[in-house]
Amino acid sequence: MPSRHDIVTFHDPPVPPGASPWVDGAGPSPDVAVVAADPAWPDLFEEVAARVREALGWRALVVEHVGSTAVPGLPAKPVIDVDLVVADPADEASYVPALEARGFVLRVREPWWFEHRLLRGTSPTSHVHVFGPDSPEVVKHRIFRDWLRGNPDERERYAAAKLAASAASSAAGEHGMQYNARKEQVVRAIYARAFAATGLL
Repeated sequence: MPSRHDIVTFHDPPVPPGASPWVDGAGPSPDVAVVAADPAWPDLFEEVAARVREALGWRALVVEHVGSTAVPGLPAKPVIDVDLVVADPADEASYVPALEARGFVLRVREPWWFEHRLLRGTSPTSHVHVFGPDSPEVVKHRIFRDWLRGNPDERERYAAAKLAASAASSAAGEHGMQYNARKEQVVRAIYARAFAATGLL
């Protein structure tokens, strides 16, 4: 279990010199379009989750719907975000080939950030974020999701930030990482209120 300090801290380690998080020439998505909430997103998550569980069996310790598509009524990029917890994300041989056999493709490898890996899926488009049992990011994602689900005013505040960031990034020809940066201040303010409400701050 991650510590309280790690949960409420935003860990942004720099990419080590000479390293890249992107696998085989991949890069940040140029698609920053945010669309209206789709009530089908939870069902699409279940499709992705079933493929992950079928691929990994008991090695999938947690398969959870996170991100904006997990919040009813929230506009989002139409990508299903999934947190997958495995015993050791660094042991790619224990899960990556099985997921690749189900159509997922490894796109990101970040050993310097809680051994995070990201695999992209299609039909539906999905991002499977792989972390270990001690990663605070999984707890963060769940708190943020549940806070937005339970607080309509925060959901609307975040929706406005997302739409504004999408419009600005689209106009500037920016990619997904820059879109995320444009809404980061609002995201962290929402996190702070959620952490305070839960007693973590």
